[in-house]
Amino acid sequence: MSQMQQGIGKPSVYHAVVVIFLEFFAWGLLTTPMLTVLHETFPQHTFLMNGLIQGVKGLLSFMSAPLIGALSDVWGRRSFLLVTVFFTCAPIPLMRLSPWWYFAMISVSGAFSVTFSVIFAYVADVTEERERSTAYGLVSATFAASLVTSPAIGAYLSANYGDNLVVLVATLVALADICFILLAVPESLPDKMRLNTWGAPISWEQADPFASLRKVGKDTTVLLICITVFLSYLPEAGQYSSFFLYLRQVINFSPTTIAVFIGVVGILSILAQTLFLTLLMRTIGNKNTILLGLGFQILQLAWYGLGSEPWMMWAAGAVAAMSSITFPAVSALVSRSADPDQQGLVQGMITGIRGLCNGLGPALYGFIFFLFDVELIGLYPSPPGPPDSRFVVPGPPFLLGACTVLAAFIVALFIPSHQSVPAGTCQERKLSGGLAGAHVNTPLPGSDEDFEPLLEDSTV
Repeated sequence: MSQMQQGIGKPSVYHAVVVIFLEFFAWGLLTTPMLTVLHETFPQHTFLMNGLIQGVKGLLSFMSAPLIGALSDVWGRRSFLLVTVFFTCAPIPLMRLSPWWYFAMISVSGAFSVTFSVIFAYVADVTEERERSTAYGLVSATFAASLVTSPAIGAYLSANYGDNLVVLVATLVALADICFILLAVPESLPDKMRLNTWGAPISWEQADPFASLRKVGKDTTVLLICITVFLSYLPEAGQYSSFFLYLRQVINFSPTTIAVFIGVVGILSILAQTLFLTLLMRTIGNKNTILLGLGFQILQLAWYGLGSEPWMMWAAGAVAAMSSITFPAVSALVSRSADPDQQGLVQGMITGIRGLCNGLGPALYGFIFFLFDVELIGLYPSPPGPPDSRFVVPGPPFLLGACTVLAAFIVALFIPSHQSVPAGTCQERKLSGGLAGAHVNTPLPGSDEDFEPLLEDSTV
């Protein structure tokens, strides 16, 4: 039986949605136990050590993402979905068995923690270009949805039954995700666009991640997009790595409040990445949607950096939810600038840059917190009161992040509004291909191209 015939039904966005949901739901359960183990293992310089661990993981992700994306263009998506999910979730059961091995495995697993690049390539295989932005928004919203309830569930189980049960549940969810890929996910890449067997030869030029980066980087539009992604995701990666510690130590949030905060921001992110993203893409276009998302990100980082009251964190969280429209809009834009047989390559490149940010961002934030003497003194908040008076600026790294996103906004202004296929690749396509030799423009509101078939599906 061929790989295209494996799985349940035809390849669809729904398969990608389930894979993403289960993977990040499993990790969301571990939010509270992760903070506990991190503080117990590294009682001194917790922020700094957390940044270094996440930094090694991110750098390995940067090195491997273009390679895995390029290989998935040749050998298919399904096998690499299985590999990335398996190795990403492999550290989970080690959390209670051996914390040192757990953190070591987290660092090493970065070489395969690139599920998003394969998922977005999978989505590109099964959708038309005009519906792709909606599909990417749905996948990103699913990521947010997985974090709506899982931290709260994990915090409840941890408080009432202990961390061991939380780790067990997270492990079972991860195993369910692996089984789903094995049994239910069909291959999305057509046979004519991939090698039929794993034994078929592949050249180093096809597998070399740096060659892939050089090849795609020759296109000015994609290069501008990459710079925008780097400058905007660098502070976001640092924020993700330390924000919950920051809320506990500086703003005095309790574990329960943190779980509720994650849930509320997650729900708002779902609305932003489904309803608002679709409306914005259809009315103001792809590029302006990216600029709007970057504007929201600048505002929320500045608010996090200068805010000293809990209500300010809640308000900034609502703005942060709106800024989540940036990445799916960027993914749709870069997808329009690449050939159908290079979707895995370009999505792997974008994920690889995010991986580099996942390496540099946490290390940068941890180092800045260290410089300003912001440390995790205890796992539980101090008595109610104003934040520590030592902190003239409560969150110095967030202000630095706002400056880098401002630079990303300026770079994004130079991205062409109308995207065309990169020069030099048109000759490699068949003239009968759906996008061959054509200029891929942002559809005008109300035009026939504005129709997105996915929106007509009542299930979506």
